[in-house]
Amino acid sequence: QPGMTGQVKEDVLSRFGELGIFVEDGKLGFKPSLLQTKEFLQSSSTFSFTNVSKEAQEIALDSNTLCFTYCQVPIIYKISNKSQIRVVFNNGKEVVFDEMSLDATISKSIFERKGEVNQIQVAFKK
Repeated sequence: QPGMTGQVKEDVLSRFGELGIFVEDGKLGFKPSLLQTKEFLQSSSTFSFTNVSKEAQEIALDSNTLCFTYCQVPIIYKISNKSQIRVVFNNGKEVVFDEMSLDATISKSIFERKGEVNQIQVAFKK
């Protein structure tokens, strides 16, 4: 990115590593094993972000969740007794994955910032 120092780039990449974001064979995956429980919300809150259409949006978050964006798509982590990923699309459709990575088609849509994915909910065992 123009204007970013090497340190800023390294910090951004390191944080995505800590959050457990990885891309393998063109598929977006999640391994949030480095996250600490103290990083999750202690009480409900609101997350504000700008979507791919440059519109300001807000998401209501429950306690014990953590939210961030990747390619301007909100990703919500929640500690659960079952590991799965739920992809919510802007047209109301939902797709659930029982493994901790998305398929190549949905991943490509996110990487290309097509604006089809509304949010990704990642539940995992801690």
